Amino acid sequence: MPTRLFRRAAMHLFAFAALLTLSAQPAAAQSILRDAETEAFLQDLAAPLVEAAGLEPGNVDIVLINDPSINAFVAGGQAIYIHSGLIDAADDANEVEGVIAHELGHITGGHINRYSEGMQAASNISLLSLLLGAAAAAAGGGGEAFAGIMAAGQRAALGKFLAFSRVQEASADAAGAQYLSDAGLSGRGSLEFFGKLQNQEFRRGIPRNADREFVQTHPLSSDRIARLREDYTVDPAWDNPVDPEKQKRFTRIKAKLAGYLDPPERTFADYPETDQSIEARYARAYAYHKEALVERSLAETEQLIAADPDDPYFLELKGQVLLESGRPMDALEPLREATEMTGNHPLIGSIFGHALIATEDRANFEEAERVLRAAVARDRMNPFAWYQLGIVYAARGDDSRALLATAEQQILRRDYFNALRSAQSAEQGLPTGSPDWIRAQDVALQARAALEEIRDQ
Repeated sequence: MPTRLFRRAAMHLFAFAALLTLSAQPAAAQSILRDAETEAFLQDLAAPLVEAAGLEPGNVDIVLINDPSINAFVAGGQAIYIHSGLIDAADDANEVEGVIAHELGHITGGHINRYSEGMQAASNISLLSLLLGAAAAAAGGGGEAFAGIMAAGQRAALGKFLAFSRVQEASADAAGAQYLSDAGLSGRGSLEFFGKLQNQEFRRGIPRNADREFVQTHPLSSDRIARLREDYTVDPAWDNPVDPEKQKRFTRIKAKLAGYLDPPERTFADYPETDQSIEARYARAYAYHKEALVERSLAETEQLIAADPDDPYFLELKGQVLLESGRPMDALEPLREATEMTGNHPLIGSIFGHALIATEDRANFEEAERVLRAAVARDRMNPFAWYQLGIVYAARGDDSRALLATAEQQILRRDYFNALRSAQSAEQGLPTGSPDWIRAQDVALQARAALEEIRDQ
């Protein structure tokens, strides 16, 4: 077989493997949105479904991804990733419950762990086509015979993999329907959301034919709706309404995300000044802040606090606006209250710690250290808190712990080379056998393992 045919074969196999690898790593380059109120809502929303799935609520994370597309996925472990675009597209909390139930079906079905099965079956077909193509070329068929067999083999391999994916999606649909039923939640939202996906398919001109279905990773929405409607409509929970308190929280979250993520002009169009509702004021407060209209943002925030003085998230917003507008001293009181009201929530605590440091008053640094250490103790996956803690350590001359805090931040940002250097330097200056000395070794080991994995790829 000519050398160029071997090269072409290698290129075909590499391209196919790259396709599978890319589809298996959807979260690699996406940014995560962290917000205390949003995370609390999503965890509360998921809790009855997680319990229905036979899992421990505290062991399942719901992670919000900054992405305008309508999507959700699982990517290893017990974590569900939801795009911000999905929250924007949903009309009520029940629709999001339907999505979470479906993704839990992927987790309980072990679909991520079984992903390699579909890849292996597809790879076997692609390898067989390579061997058959080589045999055809050696028998005198030449490059055209080889290329034809390889093309057919790749199509068969892709079809095998996509069929495997569609089976998993159908399985997750069925499991999700059962979890909604067991939790006493209606499947109406699930059907309504699939209706949105179907409308998207119509707008994008996706045809209903054999060729299109061949390249679908998911069953067509019309098929999913027809299949699920039979189960949902006879379920005792079908007519159960959306819980009013849950819906109230959802509309707040949706408005908050809109104010934070959307261009201000869109926010002002969706939530005009004539709308005096809580969610509209929430959205406008964030939009005005983005436009550096501080007084207008604070005016909306003060109206929110007047409506509910004990809402920690309104106080957090006021403190955030003041802090980011260069008034850290004014930000301390609302942020201290918000931190206390939420039981020292690590995300709110990290903002409070930042405000204490931003005053540049050394008398506030002791409190900042206490608040920030509590924050990272409850949430180590918080690079902002580690950065702020490093500033406190450096200010008091504790360079070794400042380096350790820097290493913690760098490992979370996947800066493994510098994390290794920082952790090793920190270890040298920390008391042997102390908890921080042990942690420096752990971070160094983690960074070294990540570097080795990158090197071996």
